Amino acid sequence: MAEDNNIQGQAKKPGRDRIGMILWLVYLGLLLASVLVIGKIIYFQFLWKPEPKIEAALTPRSVKRVLEPVRGNIIDCNGRLLAMSYPVYDLHMDCTVMKDAYSKMSDQAKGKQREQEWLDKAKELSASLSKAFPSKTADQYYKEIRSGRASGKKYLPIARGVDRRTMNAVKAFPLFKEGANKGGLIVEQRNVRKYPYGKLARRTIGFVRDNSSNVANTHIGLEGRYDAVLHGQDGREYLRVTDYGRVRDFDSTYVRAIDGQDLRTTINIDFQDIADRALREEISEEADLEGACLALMEVKTGAIRAMVNLSRDPFRENEFEEITNYIIGRKNEPGSVFKTVTLTACLDDGYIDSLGVMVPTNHGVVQKAKAIRDVHISDWERQYGVNEISVRDGFKISSNYVFATLALENYSKKPRTFIEKIYSFGLGESFDFDLDGLLTPTIPTPETRYWTNTDLGTMGFGYSTEETPLHILTFYNAIANKGRMMKPYLVEDVEEKGVVTDKRGPSILNSAICKPWVTDTVTTALKAVTEEGTARRLKTAKTQIAGKTGTSFATFDNGSYSDAGGARKYQGTFVGFFPADNPKYSVICCVYSKPTHHQYQGGGIPARAIKTLVDNIYDIDPHWRAEVHKGGEVPEMKAGYEVPAGGNTPTVKVPELKGLGLKDAMFLIENSGLECSYNGVGHVYRQSPAAGTTANRGGKVIIDLK
Repeated sequence: MAEDNNIQGQAKKPGRDRIGMILWLVYLGLLLASVLVIGKIIYFQFLWKPEPKIEAALTPRSVKRVLEPVRGNIIDCNGRLLAMSYPVYDLHMDCTVMKDAYSKMSDQAKGKQREQEWLDKAKELSASLSKAFPSKTADQYYKEIRSGRASGKKYLPIARGVDRRTMNAVKAFPLFKEGANKGGLIVEQRNVRKYPYGKLARRTIGFVRDNSSNVANTHIGLEGRYDAVLHGQDGREYLRVTDYGRVRDFDSTYVRAIDGQDLRTTINIDFQDIADRALREEISEEADLEGACLALMEVKTGAIRAMVNLSRDPFRENEFEEITNYIIGRKNEPGSVFKTVTLTACLDDGYIDSLGVMVPTNHGVVQKAKAIRDVHISDWERQYGVNEISVRDGFKISSNYVFATLALENYSKKPRTFIEKIYSFGLGESFDFDLDGLLTPTIPTPETRYWTNTDLGTMGFGYSTEETPLHILTFYNAIANKGRMMKPYLVEDVEEKGVVTDKRGPSILNSAICKPWVTDTVTTALKAVTEEGTARRLKTAKTQIAGKTGTSFATFDNGSYSDAGGARKYQGTFVGFFPADNPKYSVICCVYSKPTHHQYQGGGIPARAIKTLVDNIYDIDPHWRAEVHKGGEVPEMKAGYEVPAGGNTPTVKVPELKGLGLKDAMFLIENSGLECSYNGVGHVYRQSPAAGTTANRGGKVIIDLK
């Protein structure tokens, strides 16, 4: 028995070995297969690339599309829109919708019937399209649709840039009202830029055609300087091309567009309109003018309330448009408006202590620079029989001799002191401004080659230096502000949905350019100019203006001040502030001529334009509105008016209404016994009959508001 057991044990052992070997072989086979599979996966994942043709045929293409944000608005200081973006819609038609479905119907007769029904609806659609978009007839629209359906056209243009109301009306047209899958209407939305006030302040606001992220699309002004803020951030999505058109590829990254922020400016569009019209009225008939500019700034803050830049349109010779920004982008020898700089320097440095200081006339020949002569002083000597003139009178009549003498007598031994004074007045350097292109003034120094006393003398009355109108205005604004020089600015803040995200506002360039009493003395001199001197036409303005005229010549390419025929290029300037004793605004106006024999002086067009500006602002600015006090008797009110015996209708005088709001204008009209008819919103800018004329009581006065 023991032997039998041993024999059985020996027989079983080889069997177990064979099973184990088989299992090991299976295990190794599976392990090897796993390694091969994993290797193949790695190969396919990272190394293998299909043939391009097969890949293109089997893989849907993904197309990247940039999602355009809505560009931010530009608004004026009162929240009125100066630039805005709004949606428009481009309409196209897929002429092939349902065509394959009809052709593949099992009942071919029914398929042909459905196709004909679709074409009949397309004919009705064509009639509706011709009424909405009459550039084509109904037959032309129908012919294009049929032709497009025959050729497989999936993107037939219907209309571009329509508004939302028109787009919704088109959706209700025959065939289109059945939806995109049956009617084939394709609507694409895009945003366009609109400027509600047209060309007003166009050079300041700027211009863009769309909100493309390509900065080259943005040209000028605030639109260009603040493009990153206004543009927002582009989004992106990927579209997969399928048999049913393009659909969002959800396997790809989607980034939402972030709309641009709004820009609140310092511009008051009412003041801008007044300034623009005032300047245009003065220059429109002047054939020899190249252009003109006008800027209005708030004294206490430096906020620019209006900025007008008018250049002669090269394509329409008799019209002026906002093409060149003269206020920041043109520097010339400023002329006599620079005499205020010399006066301020001499007062502040203690060389003169009042406007009554007397200067020997010397027949108008400057002692330390005999090349400088002033014939007006000889006239003064003959007229008054004197041999001296006060600083006040020299300033009033704008004598070059007096201010060349002041500069040379006090600074010839230390001209660097005078130069440094000019820099301390903010007239030697540029500064950061809200528009690109502000030029740096040119100031000669004793280190300049060929420097002589003549340079210092001519600087005293506004030659040998070059200044932009904005630099001159900033200096005069500091005089009006008791010596505190504010930095001019155009942007109050950046806003997002009405919430301020970046506050800008006033900033100081120099807390005190001179002693406080100096500004009072200079203001007295400036008032003398408008009351008795070269700008006395401003004496009749509705509020007192203090300021200075200036007339200078621009050089030709050869450096001379006249051409071979004796023609000159003039720059006429008036700069000042108002009301003179409690200034609220400072203002500058410059005109630039072509070569001409006609004189363009600062006391002419610039002074007249500023008087118109001041008078109109005075009429509408609440700062100067008189208080209405309680009191008086209310007359008995009767309906209508009685015609006196004899049948004669009484006449009344038509009141002055320009600049008034609607309620005030209606009150004056009805109180005069007239009826009112009005158009528009805002303030009265035109009336008929004209103010001061007579009209029959009960007659109608028509006013236009803007």
